[in-house]
Amino acid sequence: MDPTRRTFLMSSAAAAALAQPSPNDRIRLGLIGCGGRGRDLLREVARSGENAAITALCDVWRVNREARAQDVEKAFGQAPFQTTRYQELLARKDIDAVLIATPDFTHPKILADAVQAGKDAYVEKPFATTFEEARMAYDAVKGSNRVVQVGTQRRSEAKFMAAAEAVQKGVIGKVTRVSMEYHFFEPRWRRDYHMIQPQDVDWEAFRFGGRIQGGFDPRKLREWQLFRDTTNGIPGLWMTHLIDLAAWYLNDPFPKGAMAMGGVYYWKDGRQTSDVFQAMLEYTDCLVTFAMSLTNSAGGRNLWFGIKGMLDAEANRVSGDGSRDPDRVMQPYTLPLPPQVESHMANFLRCMRTRATPRASVEAGYSHAVATCMAAVSLQTGRRVGYDPAKRELT
Repeated sequence: MDPTRRTFLMSSAAAAALAQPSPNDRIRLGLIGCGGRGRDLLREVARSGENAAITALCDVWRVNREARAQDVEKAFGQAPFQTTRYQELLARKDIDAVLIATPDFTHPKILADAVQAGKDAYVEKPFATTFEEARMAYDAVKGSNRVVQVGTQRRSEAKFMAAAEAVQKGVIGKVTRVSMEYHFFEPRWRRDYHMIQPQDVDWEAFRFGGRIQGGFDPRKLREWQLFRDTTNGIPGLWMTHLIDLAAWYLNDPFPKGAMAMGGVYYWKDGRQTSDVFQAMLEYTDCLVTFAMSLTNSAGGRNLWFGIKGMLDAEANRVSGDGSRDPDRVMQPYTLPLPPQVESHMANFLRCMRTRATPRASVEAGYSHAVATCMAAVSLQTGRRVGYDPAKRELT
């Protein structure tokens, strides 16, 4: 064979080999929490475009775990390992990273245990529901060399990325007020639980070291969003997504103070968490309000008021509305979107390979946890709550 042709064919074969992901290069993931969010994360891995597969599952409820096992086998071609105890999954040497999609109150402890076991982690929001656990999980991650992505997916959505750039470039001038609201008319987080049988649930695992008191309670398992020992309510469940934008857009990680009010005003179904809630948080020279109700589907708003105009971060629209500044925005326009934004999951998997910092870093997770925990404590105590960043304490 001609030497030039032989060299060409050899180099072509090498290039083809590099283009085809090796089975040995596959990222092996363990999914902890096989409910609705776990199902969504499974789908995101499958369509991420990365050489990754879920190979192990953990859930305390057999029904959800076995349903996801079928999904895993269909998506990735192999039946996964199954367990009810996440510690067994973390102990496996054939798992590179975990996806944590369990109830909110378990996130910080599982995350801390995961990074200490040498696993990278994708952890659903909120980062934590109590301040002490947020600080503990943050310290655990910072004390490791693990890659962690927090599930605040708006950081990987084109319109919110465009809005962040516009605010940080001063398009609407100095921002002094932000108004965020989401409203529904429904008894949100209610689910049927009458079909749950005790023999199908590892109740001791769900109690999470005694965090949940008492015997088997299928309602706690299915409607954990409604109870104080398993969530801090609307601050963690919904406010997380929006207040994360404040720290990001303003480049100001922590509020100086927070006040909140709310209660169960309409859906008196035994829930302990609010169906109407409002919080006010003071950042540096900027007041941010967040409101949510389940009593009227008035829609939502995400408005940023600057000296030169206003940004509607949901509609992706900039205008000079409300400004009398001579340098105000003269003509309203829609922000151009960044092209081809990789998904939140793809960003995590790519950062696992490169060891880069993901878009929703542990710092971002800790920031939103501080803000939401401040609001939750204010709701519980009826007092203004502050944060001391030097001492890392709520005041």
